[in-house]
Amino acid sequence: MSSTQTYVTGTTATAIDPIGHKKHTISLFVNNKPGVLIRIALLFARRGYNIDSLVVSPSTDERFSIMTITASGDEKVLDQILKQLNKLVDVVHATDHTGEDLVQRELALIKVNCKPEERAELLQLAHALQCQTVDLSETSITLEITGKTEKLDNVERVLQRYGLIELIRTGRVIMVRGDRTTV
Repeated sequence: MSSTQTYVTGTTATAIDPIGHKKHTISLFVNNKPGVLIRIALLFARRGYNIDSLVVSPSTDERFSIMTITASGDEKVLDQILKQLNKLVDVVHATDHTGEDLVQRELALIKVNCKPEERAELLQLAHALQCQTVDLSETSITLEITGKTEKLDNVERVLQRYGLIELIRTGRVIMVRGDRTTV
């Protein structure tokens, strides 16, 4: 999956991708209509910017959606992308939240090989890692974990020695702390 290094400065963490680019977390408040997602994705693609994760959810107003995009790439190119995003008709507002102190979470479902003789050990490890057991069969266990991206990366690394069968992650969702709105 992702091999990301994290550097902590003050109360915020800065993730760096394997190429050395800073990972950016961008929120968008967009019109809730067909074609918006593809236009936004194409804007990133045309600039050679990789989208690491993308989450779209409804807002409190059904006419709009909230997008959270985690992307890696050159800082100057991102500035251009943000300016272009804010010019798109269907984008009400786009903001780069990189470096801000945010509430951020991600969810992962992880299916792991689980031999009967390893079951007790794996269940104890899952508990220590704050995972919830959501399915158990004779040969596998499916765990659910929520938290910051770095926590999920760590859980994934720890469980790899048992043999990952399947891993599905939601992507990062964020919310600005306090009484301000995220978008």
